[in-house]
Amino acid sequence: MLLFITSSVNAQYFMRGNVKDNLGAPLVRAKILLHSSKTGTFADYDGTFGIISKLIRDSITVSLDGYEPKTLLIKTNEEQNVVLKISAETFAKNKPRLISFTKDAKAKERHNSFISAESYFKLVENEFVDATKFPYSGFSLNVNKASYSNVRRFINTNSRVPTDAVRVEEFVNYFNLYDDKPNGNDIFKINSSVTNCPWNNNNNLLFVRLNAKKIPLDNLPAGNFVFLIDVSGSMDMPNRLPLIKEAFQLFTKNLRAIDKLSIVTYGGKVGTWLAPTNGDEKEKINNSIELLYAEGDTPGEWALEAAYKMAKATFIKNGNNRVIIATDADFNVGETSEKALQALVAKQRESGVFLTCLGVGSGNFKDSKLQTLAKTGNGNYAYLDNLHEAEKVLVHELTETLYAVADNAYINIQFNPEFVKSYRLIGFDNKKDAIEDASSFLDGGEIGSGSSTMAIFEIVPTSKTPTNVNTIGSINVKYKDVFDKPKEEREISYTIPYPGIDSTDVKLKFATALTVFGLKLKESPYLNKMSWEKIKQYAESVTDTNNVAQKEFLNLIYKAINIYEPFKKKKKNKNTKQ
Repeated sequence: MLLFITSSVNAQYFMRGNVKDNLGAPLVRAKILLHSSKTGTFADYDGTFGIISKLIRDSITVSLDGYEPKTLLIKTNEEQNVVLKISAETFAKNKPRLISFTKDAKAKERHNSFISAESYFKLVENEFVDATKFPYSGFSLNVNKASYSNVRRFINTNSRVPTDAVRVEEFVNYFNLYDDKPNGNDIFKINSSVTNCPWNNNNNLLFVRLNAKKIPLDNLPAGNFVFLIDVSGSMDMPNRLPLIKEAFQLFTKNLRAIDKLSIVTYGGKVGTWLAPTNGDEKEKINNSIELLYAEGDTPGEWALEAAYKMAKATFIKNGNNRVIIATDADFNVGETSEKALQALVAKQRESGVFLTCLGVGSGNFKDSKLQTLAKTGNGNYAYLDNLHEAEKVLVHELTETLYAVADNAYINIQFNPEFVKSYRLIGFDNKKDAIEDASSFLDGGEIGSGSSTMAIFEIVPTSKTPTNVNTIGSINVKYKDVFDKPKEEREISYTIPYPGIDSTDVKLKFATALTVFGLKLKESPYLNKMSWEKIKQYAESVTDTNNVAQKEFLNLIYKAINIYEPFKKKKKNKNTKQ
C-alpha cells in the first residue's frame, strides 16, 4: 500500500494539445498556463503544445493577445483541442478600412489583376455622387508613393501594367509639387485651386492641397530603428537584397549619436543580425549590412513578431520607434494571408511602434501584403525599383518617410450643392471587400514631417454663375499630433473659395498630366476615351524637361505608347516614310 501511494505522488502526465482559432488556423505563441504548478508553455508554429502535470485532473488557461482567454478543466492523459475566439476589441480594429467614402458608395466591380505570382488588391473606382443628396465626402491622408515606382518598373521592362497596381493619388503625390510651409506652430496648411478638366470640357477639377510642418533633422526626436530584412532565397537577385543593402547603407549616413539601430533578419530562421547599436557607429553598422546573404524560406510572421519585440525592448520614450521591413513580401512559412498578418500587426501598433514597408523585386512581389502591413501598422509604404528611388525615399525624403508629425489623419469635405451638381474623388479607391462590408469605417493615416498631399475631385458644376456663389464647400481635417501626451484628436477647418478658373499654374497642369496617365493605365471609364496621342501632347506642353523626375515621366509616356499601341506607331512610321 505504501509503495502504491508513493508511486502515485511521483506520477507525471505529459499533456498534449493544440490551439486554433474558430476557422481552424493554428495560433502560434498562444500561452498555456498550468494551474497546479503555475508553470506555462507556448504553442509551436503549428499550434501544438505539451506540458507536464503531476495530476491526472488539472486545469489550464489558454490565452493570446487579441483573443478571449479560455480556462478548461482537463484530463492530462487526453489530448486537448482548444479553440480561441477573437476578442471584440480586436475584431473592431480589424474591420475593413476605407480609404475614402461617400454615403452612397455602390461602385461597379473591377476585374482582378494578377501578374505571374504578384498580387494586388481588387479596387473599386470612385463614381460620381449627387452633391444635393450626398454632400459629404472624405479620405485618409496616408498617401504612399509605391504605385508610381512600381508602375515604372513594369513600363521599363516593356510590360503592360496590372490595372489594380495603379493608384492615381500615389502618382500625383510621388512629386512634391508644392512646398507651402504652415504658419507658426500650425501642423498643416491647406490650399485649393480650380482648373478646367482636359478630358471633359463641361467639368472642372478641384485640387485640395495639404502641407505638413517640416521639422529640421537636428530637432527630430531620437530614433529607435529596427531593420527587418528579408534574406530568404527569393531575395538572391540584384534588384532585391543587394539593392536593400545599398539603400540601408545610404540611410545610415543620416543616423545621429542619439539614434539606435538594430537588424533582425529572416531567411530559413529568424535572428538578431545586429544588436542595438548607436547611430554614430556607422562603420560597424555598414559592415554588418554588407555581410548579409540570402538563403532559406520566408517566415514573415515570426520575423515581424521578433522585430516588434526588439523595438519594444529598446523603446525610446517620446522618440521615433519604428520597424522598417524590406522584402518582396513573398512569405511562405507561418501565417501568410493579408488578414492574418493584419491581425498580428494590429496587436503590436498599440505599443507606439510605427511600421515602414519597403518593397522590392518582381514576379513574386506581393503589393497587397505590404499595403496591409503599412496601413495597419500606422506607417507608410514605398517600392524601390532602383538605387535612385532608394536615395529619394531614405535620404532626400527621410523625414517624410520615417518621422511622423500626425497620425490617424483624415479629411472630411462638404460640398456646396449651389455650385457643385455632382463630384468624383479621383484615386483613393477602396478595396472591394471594404466597400461590401457595411461595418467598414474611414481609417486615418500617418503624416510625415514636411510631406505634401494633394487630392483631386472632378466636379460637374451647376448652371449658377460664379458671381452668385463664392464658396465651393468646406474642409475639416482631423488628426492626432504625435507629440501630444496623451494623444487627443485635433481638427482644423478651411473654406474652399471660388476665385475662378486657374489656367496659369503649371504645377496644377503637371498634376493633371499625371492623373490622366494614371487613369489611362487604369482603363478608367471616366477618361472619355482620351487617346494616347492627346495624353502625350498634353504632357509635353506642361512638363519641365529641366526637371529630371518630370522628364522621366514624359519618357514613361513614350514607352507606354510603344507597349499599348505598337501597331499604330508602326503604321504612322510607315506613312511618314511614304
